[in-house]
Amino acid sequence: MEVINFLDHGTYLAPDRACLEFNGQEWTYRDVTRMTIRIAAAFARRGFRIGAHVAVLSFNDPFAYMCALGTMRAHMVWIPINPRHSASDIVETLVALDCDLLFYNSELAAVATAVADSIPNLRLICIDSDDADHPSLDRWLKDAPETFEIDPASPDDVTWIQTTGGTSGRPKAVMQTHRAAETFVATDLWKTRTTGVVKQLMAQQMTHAGGFRTFSVLCRAGTIHILPRIKPDIIMDAIEHYRITDVAIPVTILYRMLSDPSIRAHDYSSLRHLNYGTAPISPVKLREAVTLFGRVMSQSYGQTELLPSGTYLSPDDHYFGDEIADDKRLSSCGKETPFGLIAVMDTNGKLLPANQTGEIVARGNGVMKGYYKDPELTAEYSKYGWHHTGDVGYRDDDGFYYIVDRLKDVIVTGGFNVYPAQIEHLINGHPAVHNSAVIGVPDDDWGERVTAVVELKPGMTATQDELIAICRQSLGSLKAPKSIIFRDELPLNPAGKVLKRQIRDEFWIDRQRKV
Repeated sequence: MEVINFLDHGTYLAPDRACLEFNGQEWTYRDVTRMTIRIAAAFARRGFRIGAHVAVLSFNDPFAYMCALGTMRAHMVWIPINPRHSASDIVETLVALDCDLLFYNSELAAVATAVADSIPNLRLICIDSDDADHPSLDRWLKDAPETFEIDPASPDDVTWIQTTGGTSGRPKAVMQTHRAAETFVATDLWKTRTTGVVKQLMAQQMTHAGGFRTFSVLCRAGTIHILPRIKPDIIMDAIEHYRITDVAIPVTILYRMLSDPSIRAHDYSSLRHLNYGTAPISPVKLREAVTLFGRVMSQSYGQTELLPSGTYLSPDDHYFGDEIADDKRLSSCGKETPFGLIAVMDTNGKLLPANQTGEIVARGNGVMKGYYKDPELTAEYSKYGWHHTGDVGYRDDDGFYYIVDRLKDVIVTGGFNVYPAQIEHLINGHPAVHNSAVIGVPDDDWGERVTAVVELKPGMTATQDELIAICRQSLGSLKAPKSIIFRDELPLNPAGKVLKRQIRDEFWIDRQRKV
């Protein structure tokens, strides 16, 4: 199947049901399908070739979403652009990915203009208004027919190219195919397995998993309620007011929700699935969330290169019978999903048995086609016939996987490997701590010194000595931080992940890190 087939199937099932909701307005499945057909027909009428690269620059918006779907209906390649990136970063991405056209929202007109000044041949369309220099979407579609036909795409044709988050290195351009998207949807349907109409909250950016997850809603003729921004109070209000059944949020946003004094003043009884991810979670905070929201919490482990989640920790996996599971289970990222293979590999390409730590690797139709115009990098990440995630982890005897840390984040101190995620779990369990990032800073004697950078909850306090003592008691003096640095706020990337690389780089100016 092609990505657009999911929308068409939803339209077949319920043409007059609300497909998209936004700011008090709604668009039915018939409306959305009609718009995507006109967008695809406009591309054809204006001479765009099949396979052209089309970027969408917007915060979450129904017409931006329809532009992306229309692009894929025309068998062109969608380039999701994060609206929080700088103009220079966007220029670099669009040039590297050979972009032909940019749809943009007027809210980002200044950024779009700066991009256009740097890429003279780039064509621009303003999604929501007329611009002095660029036509509006309405004007661009004025003479577009309401019919569009095209031969079926190959399952292995690239349908979008997404840059990675780049929290620990240079962002990479990942090519995803219709086959991978189909595997993603099949996996999502397997995970949710619910009856009745789904009402999903698009809280994360449509450029990330929050947008891609909507494809499994489309094929079931569910309703997607779009939030322009991801804010804890707005999410909590929306779940209650719009009777949301499904939502996915980053761990950092879940932490902020748990820190909000009004969190218990809302009704969450409509929820069937609250999926958290993008970073490891503190078992203490997860236990608090399970207690609050009930048997709806779930976790998916994956990455940009691995479109469907490789593992899944279901709502039931968070319990032992009727009791909330222990900290070990709550630290797991779940079991292998049915439409791909996950394993643990050593540095020589040997697959490891249970309870041995190595790199998490993956195989299956959901793995990327490759990195755009970078066969050497593609080969590097595909050694021994498996995709290499860069995550260190292991599998227990019951088949549950545990992510120990990112390979690039491992701290080498005195010749020993220290995994920051272990320390962050302990620190984040302190009631005054909102979030933390553990890094290695240069040390002439030890090579790297374990250091924690900590963001406290508003109005709460914790001391360096008590946080170090908590770590030392559980992990010993070698792994415990030697110092704590308190910050008002930790930097996050647009997907909500802590930018550990940015924090670490402050301490490594003019020094070369070996890991």
